[in-house]
Amino acid sequence: MELLTVHGIRVPLTSDEVSPAIWQALTSGSYEAKEAKSVFKAVRPNDRVLELGTGIGIITSLIAKAPGVRVWSFEANPSTAALAHRVISANDLGNVVLAQGILTAGEPCILPFYVREDLWMSSMDKNQGPYQREISLVSINIDKFIADHAINVLVMDIEGAERDLLGRSELPHIERIFLELHDHLYGLSGIREITQALAAKGFAYDPRGSNGPCVLFAKDEGVREFEPEVFEATD
Repeated sequence: MELLTVHGIRVPLTSDEVSPAIWQALTSGSYEAKEAKSVFKAVRPNDRVLELGTGIGIITSLIAKAPGVRVWSFEANPSTAALAHRVISANDLGNVVLAQGILTAGEPCILPFYVREDLWMSSMDKNQGPYQREISLVSINIDKFIADHAINVLVMDIEGAERDLLGRSELPHIERIFLELHDHLYGLSGIREITQALAAKGFAYDPRGSNGPCVLFAKDEGVREFEPEVFEATD
């Protein structure tokens, strides 16, 4: 088994455990690079974080390295969840609770989930593309989970399901939401719906913690100190 290091996280995987596209992204360092760069604008010391869409656990592990942070993370795909368990264990993170499952708004129900070769394409959307198999998952109510665990930060990368989830959930006591938008699945109209739904809950788009499709929404915390941009030299 090869031990990769991706964004400072130990990743003990072999090339045959993920698709060629995922392996190339891991070995080149491009895997979830925007999320890795921006997530610390959303997560602060001693936060209690709910992450939806663990993937293989790299962003989970980055979050968990923040001082005093506790993380509850959910991954719907059972084989991906198994890889994430390995990554989290390899980084000696005892402050992460990882579960295989799915959180939704409303009463628990049975939902289909479509497993695809590229783990980042697996989703609840049957029409997103060819899939390897369909599995059934019993959902957990997100608002109850947030209340029961005193969550204050929500991080998610759930392949388009954020549109329905953010529109229908109440998100009690959440201060910051960091997510990847998937405009190729729901267009600008979907982004408008998400923005309007979060604005109605008291959240504003925060450009200081956003990077392209990886965006931060936050409650009003007043004016922050100016953070100068760092520009990379180009040829």
